[in-house]
Amino acid sequence: MKARIVTATTIAGAITLALLSSAKAGPAAVPDFKNEKCYGIAQAGKNDCQTATHSCAGSSTKAGDPASWIYVPAGTCSKIVGGMMQPM
Repeated sequence: MKARIVTATTIAGAITLALLSSAKAGPAAVPDFKNEKCYGIAQAGKNDCQTATHSCAGSSTKAGDPASWIYVPAGTCSKIVGGMMQPM
């Protein structure tokens, strides 16, 4: 069970990093794959879109901000430690 979670987290992270590496000011482009927004897992400066405190992708100021989100493959957010489907 733990191996599955680690594998899913690793895959989601690799996909997310690839998507975020091309982020520009403004909202991130919606990925071509079936996706969902996952709150609370973005690293500082690596979020995909706005929150109540900032308006652009890549502008979050703290890691794990429960209001910041990133796109992940559909069905993986609930498998990531700290991942939430709704903002807090």
